[in-house]
Amino acid sequence: MAKHLIKNIYTADPSAHVFNGKIYIYPSHDIESGIPENDNGDHFNMRDYHVFSMESIDGKITDHGVALHVKDIPWAGRQLWDCDVAYKDGKYFLYFSLKDKNDIFRIGVAVSDKPEGPFVAVSDPIKGSYSIDPAVLEDNEKDYYIYFGGLWGGQLHRYRNNKAIENPAEPADAEPALCAKVAKLSDDMLEFAEEPRDVVILDENGEPLKAGDHDRRYFEGPWMHKNNGKYYFSYSTGDTHYLCYAIGDNPYGPFTYAGIILTPVVGWTTHHSICEFKGEWYLFHHDSVLSGGKTWLRSIKVGELEYNEDGTIKTMEGKTPWKG
Repeated sequence: MAKHLIKNIYTADPSAHVFNGKIYIYPSHDIESGIPENDNGDHFNMRDYHVFSMESIDGKITDHGVALHVKDIPWAGRQLWDCDVAYKDGKYFLYFSLKDKNDIFRIGVAVSDKPEGPFVAVSDPIKGSYSIDPAVLEDNEKDYYIYFGGLWGGQLHRYRNNKAIENPAEPADAEPALCAKVAKLSDDMLEFAEEPRDVVILDENGEPLKAGDHDRRYFEGPWMHKNNGKYYFSYSTGDTHYLCYAIGDNPYGPFTYAGIILTPVVGWTTHHSICEFKGEWYLFHHDSVLSGGKTWLRSIKVGELEYNEDGTIKTMEGKTPWKG
């Protein structure tokens, strides 16, 4: 069955990677702040990141302490949300979503010589960045792509063609759904190397998913991994609480919807990551079981992810025990 990994603090949105023969996990840190819950996520008043590592999937998990605190980020406003880490040329780059002093979400970068940090934040956010949930794909050991975007509290609906719009709203149900964004990173890993593009998800007829298709359309929490030469784009559907995926032939897509990875858990969205370790695949995600169902106090979990012979992923049940 899937197991909770950390019980001394509340953690969510786990990004898992293998560095130096260990699994390193980079979650957000849920803190009880007394702020009433709302759809904008104001109750997610996160202030720092802890980094965790494991030498085996069933072994001890080590808390390396605070790797980055909001007070040490020069451009910080509030709400240090989801993050991810990439390695290049002896450096570890932590990408994080944070509201600036005008309460606008931007994506920042912090750098360390070690996977556990501590990380030192760059003085300004990435130029042209917006919204939340950065996730980075290292492709063919040379190219790096960053995926990002989240609706509602994540502010993605406030933008079209990478520009802020007046009177922001989601598209009508019959219109194409808003997409996550993807951009290649610059050689120094500190900026976008290009304008962000839409990550288009197609239905079985080759048409972009519609905004009213809440069981399948993108909401937040992008992740990209490769298996057998295919690119798997996975994401949360938000208000319907599914973790879904789509498959494509390159990092930009388009991607064809392929199914559900995880059915709803106790709590709200199912933010996740997928990681291969010692020949096995694992799904890291979170739920709110340990906090008694409070959606803003979450705890990360891990369980085994399995493929069918045709390359599709076996669906897992979020509220019942499953192999792992």
